[in-house]
Amino acid sequence: MSTTQSERLRELLEPLVTSQGLDLEEIAVDSVGRKRVLRVVVDSDTGADLDAIADVSRALSAKLDETNAMGDAAYDLEVGTPGAERLLTEHRHFVRATDRLVRFQLTEGGELVARILQVDDEGVDVEVPGVKGRKATARRLGFPEIARARVQVEFNRKDSAGPAGEKDMKEEEEA
Repeated sequence: MSTTQSERLRELLEPLVTSQGLDLEEIAVDSVGRKRVLRVVVDSDTGADLDAIADVSRALSAKLDETNAMGDAAYDLEVGTPGAERLLTEHRHFVRATDRLVRFQLTEGGELVARILQVDDEGVDVEVPGVKGRKATARRLGFPEIARARVQVEFNRKDSAGPAGEKDMKEEEEA
């Protein structure tokens, strides 16, 4: 069974990222002109600040140089976070998106924009915003019902008072 370069790099780098208290979300090697770019996406339950990104970037760079995993050709290493409108693909992504507005593509067709209230092993409890003065409604979505889910950016959430609202504003300013 052959493994791709991305899989080999993941095996090499994931323990290092984990030791820094982060999750390795994505790894990709792309060609940009004559140069290669190694993109590493990391995150954690509490988010990854610039200091954590810089620390893990230095550690990854040293490991890559030590092992020569990228070969002799020049490459750029880019380490970052998933971004504001991240695609939710793992259980931990849904947990991290609690209290965020998410656009769900449903497996039976259709789309739903709702706020994640709670996540468990079977699915998510969401609040569907009311339209034209109507009250918001609660709904349960099992994971099998969700084809795709992507966090939506909110610039002026009306009920964002307190720490959760401050977190949303901080994330938007960083994006």
